[in-house]
Amino acid sequence: MYKNIIFDLGGVLIDWNPRYLYRKIFDSEEKIDWFLENICDMDWNEQQDAGRPLTEATKILVDKYPEYETEISAYYGRWIEMLDGPIQGTVDILKQTIYNPNFRVVALTNWSAETFPFALERYDFLGWFEGVVMSGEEKCKKPDPKIYNTLLDRFDMKPEDCIFIDDSLRNIKGGEELGINGIHFTNPEDLSSKLSEKGIALS
Repeated sequence: MYKNIIFDLGGVLIDWNPRYLYRKIFDSEEKIDWFLENICDMDWNEQQDAGRPLTEATKILVDKYPEYETEISAYYGRWIEMLDGPIQGTVDILKQTIYNPNFRVVALTNWSAETFPFALERYDFLGWFEGVVMSGEEKCKKPDPKIYNTLLDRFDMKPEDCIFIDDSLRNIKGGEELGINGIHFTNPEDLSSKLSEKGIALS
């Protein structure tokens, strides 16, 4: 029997996507694709998740691509516009697990410590967890085994007792290498089905 449920946040409980912002800036999906693949790419973004200051990150790219200063500066200057609200079906699942006395429920997220407070202001369900382990605070991000072990140690959990839900298959595999059971999130309905298969019934 599982005792602990670990939720990722972005892409699982919160609909975050840079495209929501850049559709207001660029006039085609092709231009957005190019910008997010060649300028403000995910490798760059993940360095902020791992603790790099936003001002430093912005300066690095502006110095390299001064012709895109306005677009680069918008990434964090208008970061809130990348949030499109909660993924309500998953929030409903979270609520059911929170009120189930058989489980401890925590979060493990790759998220900048500087932008996370904006999400906290908007989504009350972020306060439902027993605790949140955030990469920006730990200066270490998934799938580095250190951050999984930080969570296990902090909450005194055994990996085999945990189910970890994440929309990144890379992060799921990182947890599985430590013995943490993973569910690759695609949508709330599929998550509900996979939880049921693992013996976690939702009302």
